[in-house]
Amino acid sequence: MVLQLKATGFFLVILALLHAAFGRYFNWRTEFAAVSLINRQMMYVHTFFIAFTVLLMGLLCLTSAPELVGTPLGRRVALGCGVFWLARLLVQFFGYSPELWRGKRFETIIHLLFSVLWSYLSAVFLWVGCGLGLAA
Repeated sequence: MVLQLKATGFFLVILALLHAAFGRYFNWRTEFAAVSLINRQMMYVHTFFIAFTVLLMGLLCLTSAPELVGTPLGRRVALGCGVFWLARLLVQFFGYSPELWRGKRFETIIHLLFSVLWSYLSAVFLWVGCGLGLAA
């Protein structure tokens, strides 16, 4: 399980870094021009803190995988991370409209890839959090 957590950490660091391109990719300068300053800044600040949280979660996995697997506190932290990513997986299907991806090749591929990623992250963290990764 330590190897799985290290792989998870790598994926999370990459995911955190991808957030830096969100503004440009999603054309936020134009999209947010019509919203109030507070709404625009909340979007930027929240995106930063989500990316920062994901980065810290990834660094935790890369630097402390044995402790996450082998200590009660580590397993509790992993369980919390598992619940976090399970909630994100559910939002993938119930928080976003299928209109955003259905019938669009690229968007459908991205939807499926992230669904697999959220499932993987949920499974690894919940596995560790429930103490099932002790032998590995």
